[in-house]
Amino acid sequence: MKKVIGNIYLYLILAFLYLPLLLLIVFSFTESRTLGLWTGFSFEPYKDIFVGAKSKEIQTALLNTIIVAISASLISTVIGSLAAIGVYSMKKLPRRIIYNVNQLPIINAEVVSAVALMMFFTALSFITPGYFTLIFGHVSFCMPYVYLSVMPKLQMMDKNIYEAALDLGASPATATRKVLMPYVKPGAISGFILAFTLSLDDFVITIFNNGSVETLSTYIWHNAVKRGLEPSTKAISSLLFIIVLGGLIIYNVIKSKQSKKLENKQKEIQN
Repeated sequence: MKKVIGNIYLYLILAFLYLPLLLLIVFSFTESRTLGLWTGFSFEPYKDIFVGAKSKEIQTALLNTIIVAISASLISTVIGSLAAIGVYSMKKLPRRIIYNVNQLPIINAEVVSAVALMMFFTALSFITPGYFTLIFGHVSFCMPYVYLSVMPKLQMMDKNIYEAALDLGASPATATRKVLMPYVKPGAISGFILAFTLSLDDFVITIFNNGSVETLSTYIWHNAVKRGLEPSTKAISSLLFIIVLGGLIIYNVIKSKQSKKLENKQKEIQN
């Protein structure tokens, strides 16, 4: 009985999470502006993305979104990974303090962070709102997630391995590159994917700090306010979901194959 109830609960959660996305994909193939209204199958919403009257605006917004997401994710991954390595070597008390400080951007209301960043950039009058302020803002909320992805990998590592590398003559830089980085790499990749997804999705911090840079989230919002939800909006949202889902599947498949290879090598060594 418990197993049946558990399965029902699991299926309900999955339906709650993924049924809206499935409906979005289905209704992206109709030209209706009314949500949930089917007016016939059509590829026009997808066609509008590439050759429609608004295609240049959509493509520019998509390009800006990808540029910001990749830039913010890369910067967050580098800084977050290095921060995790640095904090890991600290004593317990300062490490605990930094851990709690790192939690603030995650638990803080996003609108508060957005307004604070806007006021900060306004005070620095020599900074013009645009790509820099947008990427900086995205890094501010992406980096803590990278830190949280990398730190558990370091905590699983035996400290004696790094110290042994130093004792054998390796410099701190070489020991970090040869010993720490292999442990950090899986967490850094997971952190990058999470940061990329968060940046791709963000609206609140973007709308307050984007200046004249239009991203997909702001483009959809502006058009929804002025003209209602356009059919192309459903199409581009569906494409983004499919691209992100495809990337995650590919990453998990590669990771699974690497794990199997590692297990096979360990079995060969044991034999």
